[in-house]
Amino acid sequence: MGFDRVIRGGLVATAADAVLCDIGIGDGRIAALGADLPRGREEIDAAGLIVTPGGVDAHCHLDQPMADGSVMADDFYTGTVSAAFGGTTTVIPFACQQKGQTLRAAVEDYHRRAAGKPVIDYAFHLIVSDPSEQVLGQELPALIREGYTSFKVYMTYDDLKLDDRQMLAVLSLARREGALTMIHAENSDCIAWLTERLEAAGKTAPLFHAASRPAAVEREATHRALTLAEIVDVPVLIVHVSGAEAVEQIRLAQGRGLRVFAETCPQYLFLTADDLGGDGFAGAKCICSPPPRDKANQEVIWSGLANGTFHILSSDHAPFRYADPRGKMRRGSTASFRHVPNGIPGIETRLPLLFSEGVGKGRIDLAGFVALTATNPAKLYGIYPRKGTIAVGADADLVLWDPARAVALTNAMLHHNVDYTPYEGMRLKGWPVATLSRGEIVCRDGALLAQKGRGRFLTCALPPAAASR
Repeated sequence: MGFDRVIRGGLVATAADAVLCDIGIGDGRIAALGADLPRGREEIDAAGLIVTPGGVDAHCHLDQPMADGSVMADDFYTGTVSAAFGGTTTVIPFACQQKGQTLRAAVEDYHRRAAGKPVIDYAFHLIVSDPSEQVLGQELPALIREGYTSFKVYMTYDDLKLDDRQMLAVLSLARREGALTMIHAENSDCIAWLTERLEAAGKTAPLFHAASRPAAVEREATHRALTLAEIVDVPVLIVHVSGAEAVEQIRLAQGRGLRVFAETCPQYLFLTADDLGGDGFAGAKCICSPPPRDKANQEVIWSGLANGTFHILSSDHAPFRYADPRGKMRRGSTASFRHVPNGIPGIETRLPLLFSEGVGKGRIDLAGFVALTATNPAKLYGIYPRKGTIAVGADADLVLWDPARAVALTNAMLHHNVDYTPYEGMRLKGWPVATLSRGEIVCRDGALLAQKGRGRFLTCALPPAAASR
């Protein structure tokens, strides 16, 4: 048997185990796993390295149109280049429906935005913000059957939020069609009321973003979302969970046998509300929703990663530049926190942060790392086993890690188009030194080797986890 490439002698890790072996690659797929495989046309020495499946970042925002006039810094080229350097080989951003727009138009627009740009493979979630009769009766069912099998709904943000009756209608459709619903759970009316009171008191600095969205706001909405899902009897995924109060609601529902999946993000492991209080307006760099909490809540999130409460760790990459009138400075450095675009960059740092501080410090094991960052999202979103694992027949999406490499994290070393990272100065141990997508080396030793536009669009199967009973 002839191989295009052989990755030789690495510790090959999956969500089940880790073993020293060679990986033979042919026609973009994994052709063989074993000891002493025949030589390939190219040999990659992985001795002393760890080989994991390429990461699947199933919650990121790239070139997404924004109703407030702000502009995301990363398009499908810079965003996927950054992802690849961080060990991610598949991204699933959002085709966002604007109020009054058809879902079909949103999908077509997103395909135009992506055309000819990604260097790694990609799929789309949908964002349903206007569930009209046409959307629910025709468009959404048709799109699900075409391979857009997951969609997100919001309980906050005026331009995106659904009321409870709309949520029930969307969840009922998801149950009928076998799709998976992702829910941003925060109580919009509570946030609006608190924001008005804070502004009336002159408390408008970035620090007060956290005060406008306390944990109770997330707890109540999480409870309500899970109640609606229980009424309809449909699985749901609660996204970017920030702390103990929402975790408690999720664990109670899981303990009662409800089909509840949960996602968290690095910002809830490494940032706190204090980071919103940086010098001057600098805290705006860390404004995201839900906001980071405190150290005690960080520990609850770490525990949830280890004990199975969380199924996915995503970046929620939302790339707005800081010193940019179309980004965080959209209304200047004295603007109220309510006018700062929500979100932080993290598509490149997601995996290194979890590898260093999770695996390296014994908070999670290597199999758990693979499950949270690759295998589970691939399964939940219907692209497994093509993606998310190292197995014969799977796409040869692979990452080679040097577990001993020490890195002082700076924005200058990253490849996104954002002018900051909230993790500036963190010292990490373990770093991806090469990333392969469908057997091709996308980047290695700091050099980009992939051609712009080589990434392929993926249609997604109906996820087994969302199947109706």
